[in-house]
Amino acid sequence: MKDRYERLYHISWEQLHRDSKALAWRLLDIGPWSKIVTITRGGLVPAAVIARELEIRVIDTVCVSSYAWQDQGQSNVLKSFQPITDEDATRTLIIDDLVDTGRTARIVRDMLPKAHFATVYAKPDGRPMVDTYITEVSQDTWILFPWDAESRFVEPMVDQRSKSST
Repeated sequence: MKDRYERLYHISWEQLHRDSKALAWRLLDIGPWSKIVTITRGGLVPAAVIARELEIRVIDTVCVSSYAWQDQGQSNVLKSFQPITDEDATRTLIIDDLVDTGRTARIVRDMLPKAHFATVYAKPDGRPMVDTYITEVSQDTWILFPWDAESRFVEPMVDQRSKSST
């Protein structure tokens, strides 16, 4: 799995906040929304921003484990959410940071087929699983989220490339 990522896309806290607000802006015109079900852990920060911007006070989580560093393994549901009626489901948002292969999205979509699924970032393989997203990223790109990174010096790309070719 690790070989499938050829690029690294670093997302700063500021960019994630801007992109999450942009997602909220799009969702504002589609709503009204009464509830968010967010996929942990990655969906927590975008869900907080969206909940604030759309004045949504009811937030639940579904916990699905599938990722390790640059490796998407077996998906496991660690925690589900409170049952939702069909009527409530149409006013429910599913929020995540990213849809990659669509495996996690499919699991949660099956739990809430009438909910509106929104992610900040989407890759081509997973994009059909979501209704709304902000930025598309190539399938071979690993998105480095701010909670997984530290600020440090990075060599220029040309220096990195010359080292890898020798």
